[in-house]
Amino acid sequence: MDLLKSMRISASGLRANLKRTEAINSNIANAQTTRTAEGGPYRRKEVVFGSEPARESFGEILEGEIDAQAQTVHATEVISSDKPPILKYNPSHPDANKDGYVAMPDINVMVEMADLLTAQRAYEANLKTLKVTKSMAIKALEIGR
Repeated sequence: MDLLKSMRISASGLRANLKRTEAINSNIANAQTTRTAEGGPYRRKEVVFGSEPARESFGEILEGEIDAQAQTVHATEVISSDKPPILKYNPSHPDANKDGYVAMPDINVMVEMADLLTAQRAYEANLKTLKVTKSMAIKALEIGR
């Protein structure tokens, strides 16, 4: 595998984990949102990852079998959770129903924080890999002098 392909794979991981971090941040920020433009409480967002062969140019596709196992990752879509909202008794809330219950988002902030740490660590790992690959490329150029 060449250095540029390694950099593309790391960059795809950076983009995917950035998208995941954005979705988690949105979940945390809206953990108490009871009314949205779509109607009802906020729905938890989840990012779906997918992979594809790490080939960009026609030449790489022709050589395909050499690095057939190299895959890039990408966020294929952001989906909203289909879990029902949690009903909490709060008759003084403006969004309470006639029985005094408010439909709250089914978001556990502690779980979101743990997911955020996981996404940040994955982002940092891809960034470190990108930096090491860059360092290797620079050293290879220095050897050629």
